[in-house]
Amino acid sequence: MKAMDVDAVRAFLLASDLQSFTRAADVLGTTQSAVSLKLRRLEGQLGRRLLERTPRHVRLSVEGLAFLGVARELVSSHDRAAAAFETEQRRLAIGINQQLVGSEFPLLLRRMRDHDPNLLVEMRIAGTNELMRSQEQGELDAVLVLRPEDRGKRGKIVFAESFSWFAAADWEPRAGQPLPLATQGESCRIRIEAVRTLDRAGIEWREVFVGKGAAILGAAAVAGLAVAVLARRAAPPGTVDVSGLMSLPPIRSQDVMLYSNLSDRRTRDALRVLTLAFQ
Repeated sequence: MKAMDVDAVRAFLLASDLQSFTRAADVLGTTQSAVSLKLRRLEGQLGRRLLERTPRHVRLSVEGLAFLGVARELVSSHDRAAAAFETEQRRLAIGINQQLVGSEFPLLLRRMRDHDPNLLVEMRIAGTNELMRSQEQGELDAVLVLRPEDRGKRGKIVFAESFSWFAAADWEPRAGQPLPLATQGESCRIRIEAVRTLDRAGIEWREVFVGKGAAILGAAAVAGLAVAVLARRAAPPGTVDVSGLMSLPPIRSQDVMLYSNLSDRRTRDALRVLTLAFQ
């Protein structure tokens, strides 16, 4: 067998992780058709079908799943060899809004690590305003945040995040009692949006739990203390969307913005992997 094309194996890993040829092409700086061609050649060389394609999704075949682990080892070993004589360690300091971090976050971080094992990643999870200040002060290279109120600084919309009302699977409202809410407090834009929609709908509410971050609000929901306003991606296991059950009004989606000062191509590629995985 001829030596494997490492770029083709990398394309396979990205298409598998991101479940999209188009997203893999975005990371690699090429076209969807070029990625598809690389993968067809790799499959021909191996004599195995690695990915199942549908109009909307890409997923691993049985053979692809078996190949996945050794493919990661191959690309990782190649990258370590290529970086053997690098004298300056590359670093990426990134901030992510605390409302975007859910149970899938460890998998997203692993994808980023697997993409570039030699990259030193420093991460800060906080609110939008705090992260924007940190980037302006040079402490962070990039931030992924809900669109800030001050729209003077130019950023890139990477996706729209949807929010809804989540409660424990066995939670039941108490007759005649206001809707108990878990929020991030009065300064939180999502909280402002949520209570405004309740007021417009004539639904009584009471703030019974205040905390910072989706994980904390999710814990209050899982415990049955309150209904939490959460990004759908951040809703923890054990909670369900009760908007239909409770006839609660929809909450407007929020733009998620990327602000970046990065110039190094490989570091930008790692950041692109993370942002695409969020989508």
